Amino acid sequence: MVTTLEERILKLKKERNAIILSHNYQRGEVQDIADFVGDSLELSQKAAKTDADVIVFCGVHFMAETADILTSDDQKVILPDLTAGCSMADMADLEKVESAWSDLIGILGSGKVTPITYINSAADLKAFCGLHDGVVCTSSNAERILRWALDRREKVLFFPDQHLGRNTALKMGIPREEILLWDRWTPNGGLTPEAIRKARVFLWDGFCSVHMLFQPQHVTSFRKTHPDVRVIVHPECMEEVVTLADDSGSTEHIIRTVAAAPAGTVWAVGTELNLVNRLKKDHPDKTIFFLSPTVCRCSTMYRIDPPHLCWALENLAEGKIVNPIVVPEEEKDLARLALERMLSL
Repeated sequence: MVTTLEERILKLKKERNAIILSHNYQRGEVQDIADFVGDSLELSQKAAKTDADVIVFCGVHFMAETADILTSDDQKVILPDLTAGCSMADMADLEKVESAWSDLIGILGSGKVTPITYINSAADLKAFCGLHDGVVCTSSNAERILRWALDRREKVLFFPDQHLGRNTALKMGIPREEILLWDRWTPNGGLTPEAIRKARVFLWDGFCSVHMLFQPQHVTSFRKTHPDVRVIVHPECMEEVVTLADDSGSTEHIIRTVAAAPAGTVWAVGTELNLVNRLKKDHPDKTIFFLSPTVCRCSTMYRIDPPHLCWALENLAEGKIVNPIVVPEEEKDLARLALERMLSL
């Protein structure tokens, strides 16, 4: 009997007591066969509550690392394609963050700065935050975390996404002159000691290549052609786009907001293309547009497809674990500490 690729995947998954996690930005044919679809932290938390022996994460590298941090030692995590990375996460590496930290401590002294890393970062940076009394944040709780950090200490080093940090800080009413961009390639971030002493929030100069493609003119163009449109965007978009939009928020916020909207409403959505296509499919009673005229797809996540997924499970059936994601134990403990600080808030 000839089986389809999807049938083969589902059969192998059941035989090996594996579960498949799919990020919201993953291609539709992978989401269709996943056990859970959602954002990275949400998926890792769900995986930790299952009795699955193997977690097959259809996302990118840092997401699989988070799953390894939060799941038990008995559960193995697999990334079907190791080239599925995140350009934003790669913009902040441990060596440069440690250098920035040293520069800040050298000017300000210890006990003045709290490091905050966005969930979209490598495990060693989450561990760095765990070591230095810092914390992890997500796009949905960034404001709560930033308030907590600034209540404890005078200043914050926020990495790797400058736009989430800037949009959050401005929303909180922090003066623009107290929010400074840190150039990771330049000593002291390209800032004078005087500027560093006056600032409250230091933003790493990283960004999401997908969300950076959305431009202010895209919003104004939609408003001209569709006067009744509601524009909703992700806070990884640049400040000018967020300011012009009607609403901004995490992927889950976007999903919930569009789902709860009345039938017949018109939406322009500024986030990854696969998610917008899924919204169109799930809500045919609404008119949903992709905000950009060009394709904004997470190209690295797109490298994971059903053939890669089947290949990983075929190897598992033969007793071989390919592409395991294993965070070193000491790093895992510190990273978990930073994540637990976030969850406690």
